[in-house]
Amino acid sequence: MSRLRVLDLTDELARYAGRLFVGMGAEVIRIERDRTTARAERLHWHSGQRVLHLPDDAELGVVLDRLLPEADVVVESGPLDRLRTLKLRGPDWQHVAHVVVTPFGTWGPCKTWPADDVVATAAGGMAWLGGAPGEAPEPPPRAQAGQLAGTHAAIAAMLALLARQRTGVGQLAEISVQEVVAATLETGAISWIHAGTIPGRTSGVYGHVAHRVFATKDGHVAGGYSGPNRMWDDLLAWMADEGEAADLTEERWQDAAYRWQHRPYVDEVVGAFVARRTADEIATGARSRGLPWATVAAPDDVLKNPQLLDRQFFLDIDTAEGAVRDVGFPFRSLQCPVRLREPQDVDATVTWLEGVQRPRRRTAHKRGAALDGVRVLDLTWVLAGPYATKLLAEHGADIVKVESMHRQDPTRFAPSMRLRPEATYDDSGYFLNFNRNKRSLALNLRKPEAQELLRQLVPFVDVVIENFSPGVLDRWGLGYQQLRKLNPNVVLVSMAGVGQTGPWRQAVTFADTLAAMSGLTYETGHPPQGLTFGLGDMVAANAATLATLDLLHQGVGGHVDLSQLEAMAAHLGPAVLEAKPARVGSRILRTAGDDRWIAIGAATDDALATALGTTASELTDVIGEQDADALADRLQSLGFPAYPVRDGRDLVDHDPQLAAGGFYQQLDHPLAGPVAHEGVVAHLHGTPGGLWQPAPLLGQHTDELLTELLGLTPERLGNLHDEGVLE
Repeated sequence: MSRLRVLDLTDELARYAGRLFVGMGAEVIRIERDRTTARAERLHWHSGQRVLHLPDDAELGVVLDRLLPEADVVVESGPLDRLRTLKLRGPDWQHVAHVVVTPFGTWGPCKTWPADDVVATAAGGMAWLGGAPGEAPEPPPRAQAGQLAGTHAAIAAMLALLARQRTGVGQLAEISVQEVVAATLETGAISWIHAGTIPGRTSGVYGHVAHRVFATKDGHVAGGYSGPNRMWDDLLAWMADEGEAADLTEERWQDAAYRWQHRPYVDEVVGAFVARRTADEIATGARSRGLPWATVAAPDDVLKNPQLLDRQFFLDIDTAEGAVRDVGFPFRSLQCPVRLREPQDVDATVTWLEGVQRPRRRTAHKRGAALDGVRVLDLTWVLAGPYATKLLAEHGADIVKVESMHRQDPTRFAPSMRLRPEATYDDSGYFLNFNRNKRSLALNLRKPEAQELLRQLVPFVDVVIENFSPGVLDRWGLGYQQLRKLNPNVVLVSMAGVGQTGPWRQAVTFADTLAAMSGLTYETGHPPQGLTFGLGDMVAANAATLATLDLLHQGVGGHVDLSQLEAMAAHLGPAVLEAKPARVGSRILRTAGDDRWIAIGAATDDALATALGTTASELTDVIGEQDADALADRLQSLGFPAYPVRDGRDLVDHDPQLAAGGFYQQLDHPLAGPVAHEGVVAHLHGTPGGLWQPAPLLGQHTDELLTELLGLTPERLGNLHDEGVLE
């Protein structure tokens, strides 16, 4: 199969898209208006690409006239008034997937506003969650808004290409970076929707699971004691064996609710135990006990990680000065390169290297969405897997979510994750948000009969996504080789914490431990605070979604061995290529009101002071007297990127830009009633996605699915219910 051909006109808001396409084996021609000069950034973002520096918009039209007929994807990012491809778009663009990424979308009162990464994380609610109480919000390190936006741009392009296989034509897709960020907050906004609470800055202490960063004798580790009861029991046994459990062995501490109520004291005892040991002692001891703890690794240490080395995650880039090593891609495509060449400068006579790729045709048509006709067997739980299937569902895929009372998804069953007062497992706020558009099939997979039903379903699906521990599917006779016998074209996506292979393959991981191992936690400050929301889950989910679309587009089956750790480490940016992080000139400053802040893009104090009619020495005081929204509007009118730092309530109830785009959409749930949900990020013009139905009740569609797909009779269904197979 010939390679995709991609024209990349992105700036820093979405340049990750071009890197992802290189990782998928695409031929990428990058057209730059402003040349990337920093060596580390140029190597990381653009290796494997041919780069044309073309500041002249008039000359761009000539180049596109020659390259466009054989292009598959055109992706551009930047402020709306600087986009060039929208102005050039015409009838001869009908065959391409054309994706534009803007800070705030092409609609609403802020559509022309510029934003850098810090401003975008503030506008989308992510910056609000980082830092210490009472102090300035801190966005996550390494330009996460832009990397997330670049991933969603690549996802949108692949959705458009899949739709092209059915319709024969391409389409325009739009991405708002603010919406991308707002869709990646875990409980940041849905806590307000369901509980009327606003998660805030906690110095890295998770608000809904007992995990955090702890100091050791020589560094830091991330870990905790939430999850199944075994997590607490085995940690307590370890501490008791060392004589350091204090009074935690008393019966009252066996009550999870009591532990949660007295979490500060429990953290104090656990923290003292950790502080007497090195980071490696804690991490190694935890892995041997199946406990979710990990060393907070610096980026340089990530290069020595034995799990990543064993799985050959890292990428060598050939340069004129010799090979250099960089972090790899978030997943291994069938066409993934093992080495890259540094970016190659070309002139305006550049041509494609490959011939035209002819799209295959699919015929299924249901809602008119990009993934109509695709069926997914969803064996995932918690966040990373369900977020991936959520993305597929909102573009038309039929998601068959397999769940059970006997494998209790914490997002349904854990009280701290239900969010809604008095909620049951059928109207948990967390579950509702990430499982809309899905059908629930109750299978008690502890029973051989349920495992057999699962095998019988495989011929009727295109994709199987799972996040069991490595080896579980094989024991059920559902490993990839067995699945291929049942369905030769099936795509299996496995989402284990650190992958299916390697010396740490059985490691138990949570979002915080993956962030720690990846190097990102280290960069949250000194001492490191960690990320108090599941960024790693969403990063891994985005990678799983893109990997799935890649194989569906190629029309081949395959096993995607996705490591959530690798997906996170891929988001380090150029950290391992540079001696120290580049200084970010943007800042977040306090404004009038209780804990209200504004993010302002890179500008000198003198420039800001002049614009605001004051002096540099008085700048902070003057800004502190301003309303954040009014000041952002004023600064934007003067040419400075700026936006108020939004919290969860602001996003849902008060942000005019999100409201103008209808980002939060209501679905009517049978128990919860009308509930706002985070909306669809990829706005495809020809095959739009949507929110069509609320999250299912547990097992709501069991009989429907087994009748529809397997033809089971009412009598057979009744027997399976009686035998506890469908619980």
